[in-house]
Amino acid sequence: MTIFTPVTAVNFFKKSCLLIFLVGVFNSASAKEPHFLILNYHDVLSAEDARQSLNKMDVGVEHLEQHLGWLKRNGYQIVSVQNVFDAASGKAQLPDKSALLTFDDGYLSFYTRVFPLLKKYHYPATVALVGTWMDGNVTADEPGKPLLNWEQIREMVQSGLVEVASHSYDLHKGIIANPQANMQAAAVTRLYDDPMLIYETDAEYRERIRAALQKSAEFIFQHAGVRPRVMVWPYGEYNQIAVQASREAGMPMTMGLIDGVNTLADISSLHRLIMVDNPDLSQFIELVTVLRADLPLRVAHLDMDYLYDEDPVQTEHNLDVVVQRIKDMHINTVYLQAYADPDGDGNAEALYFPNRHLPVRQDLFSRVAWQLKTVARVKVYAWMPIMAYHGKAPESWYVQEWRDGKAQNSSHIYTRLSPFNPEARQYVAEIYEDLAKHCSFDGILFHDDGILSDFEDVSPLALLYTKQAWGLPDQFEQLHSTSKMRMAWAQHKTDLINQFTDELANRVRIYRPGIKTARNFYALPLLKPYSEEWYAQSFKSFLEHYNYVAIEAMPFMEEAENPKQWLTQLVKAAAKEPEGLKKTVFELQAVNWKLHEKIPMPVFIEQLELLKKLGVTNIGYYPDNVFQDQPRLSDLQKHFSLPVQH
Repeated sequence: MTIFTPVTAVNFFKKSCLLIFLVGVFNSASAKEPHFLILNYHDVLSAEDARQSLNKMDVGVEHLEQHLGWLKRNGYQIVSVQNVFDAASGKAQLPDKSALLTFDDGYLSFYTRVFPLLKKYHYPATVALVGTWMDGNVTADEPGKPLLNWEQIREMVQSGLVEVASHSYDLHKGIIANPQANMQAAAVTRLYDDPMLIYETDAEYRERIRAALQKSAEFIFQHAGVRPRVMVWPYGEYNQIAVQASREAGMPMTMGLIDGVNTLADISSLHRLIMVDNPDLSQFIELVTVLRADLPLRVAHLDMDYLYDEDPVQTEHNLDVVVQRIKDMHINTVYLQAYADPDGDGNAEALYFPNRHLPVRQDLFSRVAWQLKTVARVKVYAWMPIMAYHGKAPESWYVQEWRDGKAQNSSHIYTRLSPFNPEARQYVAEIYEDLAKHCSFDGILFHDDGILSDFEDVSPLALLYTKQAWGLPDQFEQLHSTSKMRMAWAQHKTDLINQFTDELANRVRIYRPGIKTARNFYALPLLKPYSEEWYAQSFKSFLEHYNYVAIEAMPFMEEAENPKQWLTQLVKAAAKEPEGLKKTVFELQAVNWKLHEKIPMPVFIEQLELLKKLGVTNIGYYPDNVFQDQPRLSDLQKHFSLPVQH
């Protein structure tokens, strides 16, 4: 273990800040680079068969040709994998409007329907093959779909129009991911050994992925005569360990299924726009131009502590009821508690996933998140503390406040690890890593414990860093002497916590690269920006660091005399920032905690409708209580649900 002295602690933070600065410069530079789209298709059917198909991935050949025609008419250049490699190495440039065509799974229709179109338009495309399927071991989830044969593949390769990619040898399947036996993507899942009641180790996982990708590359070379240069991840699921294994297997370019455009800055993990529900031309145009972005969020905020029961049978019953309720709501996002807080003080006493540092109340988050994602069809954000962990960490790792003329343990309800302590930061980062290793989820909601008052943090490391890194006094009396000094101190602390959450998100992205971030935000620093001094929170800085700011739009918690007026002021304050409404989730309260009673549904609906009237796009609420039907499902379906997509 590295021994951290005050000096090495400061150097650690300086290096962290330099890294963040360089990443920012790199991102700014990459914004000027040429962009290109990658479009993804699967099986291509006749027009009639596509209309009748129950498989969301099937597309009609008539629609495919309309897509290609529109791209040609609108100035898009269809490029090849080789074009992208050449541009990435500086040998050539990509056209301004470039698109790359990919077709997954190696269906026969690629030869019978797609290849004729490629020859007609003289367009290149990439086809991704699954080794075990080509060997005749087609899984039950693709019954009766004819596949390409090697003679057809070699013919298409010879044409110069078709790039053969790996879709893995045997990773296009689910493997047991948790004690409840959910089957999840083999490429990113730590196999749970049910008889032994243990998970695959890091070393075992790395070796399994390495061997699978080496086998896939060799298999394609033996049969097609070309070595694949591209890895197309099954189900779009990958992580940085898998990307490295792909590179070692001779496939430096990999492709997932995250929406978005690509630059040449990093071709090791490219975004693709998947075509689902057989889009007609107008739907295709919207997909290509909008990229499914800016969809409004409807968020239910769930306490795992409500679902957990000592009896696993009762827990499963609770889960079934919750999943059905969320499905019936027709929403698209759930903030799901990943830590245990049975006494409700906001501190993590245990966790709901395997980890190195805290007790596991039950290995449950993976199960609940997966059921919500696959049955209720929502995005799941793991709701996690930033600093508030009740573990066995040394007392010196925790935040200290100035009280009664001296530095001592903070009296705040949140018992927080200090973000100034490198060992404490590493402790929390390892918890986030363990979450990402073992669970499939779409984002992180950072808890509202990420605050430091104008009396915090005065631990020795914090004061040393305050002086050496920020050039501020290292004596509390001087830091607190004027409003100007207090605000300067607060703004630095705001930035430090933001950088810490960036670090945590990046640790997660090693294993879950597509995650988005949201962070809880108190209302007062938005309504009265000078109160940053008391919280170390800034709305503007949050907008810069997170995909969404989850503002606690809870007038009863804030004891507002006129709740409607208070909400109106809150929305108007957020709207003053350029992306204030676009990137803010306004979270209403479903319970009045001060009075220990439910918010009456007429009041809840009135506030909900007011937010919509004021132009709010993203709305959530907390908490959802399935057992008391609070908020009432029938009212949510009428006022909160998103339009049902057909």
